[in-house]
Amino acid sequence: MAKNMQPVAKRCKALNVSPAAMGYAKKQTNRNPKGQMRRKQSEYAMQMNEKQKVKFVYGIMEKQFRSYYEKAARMEGKTGELLLTTIERRLDNVVYRLGFAMTRREARQSVNHGHFSVNGRKVNIPSYLVKPGDVIEVREKSRDSIRFKRFTGEDAPIFATPKWLSREKNALKGTVLQMPEREDIDMPVEEHLIVELYSK
Repeated sequence: MAKNMQPVAKRCKALNVSPAAMGYAKKQTNRNPKGQMRRKQSEYAMQMNEKQKVKFVYGIMEKQFRSYYEKAARMEGKTGELLLTTIERRLDNVVYRLGFAMTRREARQSVNHGHFSVNGRKVNIPSYLVKPGDVIEVREKSRDSIRFKRFTGEDAPIFATPKWLSREKNALKGTVLQMPEREDIDMPVEEHLIVELYSK
């Protein structure tokens, strides 16, 4: 399986993405301190930058991203918004949003290793798209591992769960309440530029 192994801090700076969007609260880089002093970008460069930003944040490679775009283009509604909300429904992203992993990369690895179930069935495909009513939880045999014990109890880190998801208190279990909407995506991105890029 292809993986995006680019340095997080360096890539965040290049794409003007906050490390917090990646789950890294304190990550930063001192390389190229005058990196913002660049000449004006062309229209194509801005479109490409927006696409690369979304791919990087969600950890998606080009072939799969293109597939999401084509799926969104066939649906009724605004293609850009549908693209983002479809990607937001990925299981690895949902695991991260529910607070069962500190970063999306960690969430992707946890799903790959078979630590999660959806509606009681083991799912180890990070790109699995959840739907309203789905119950996502850490599998019974994985709950005693250090990886997941840190997310329960009084010392557990606090995560802001989006309104389209619900997590049971002090439990490694969450439910999809509804489909995500555009305003649920807190990453600053101009999706219309991505649509323009693929429409050429």
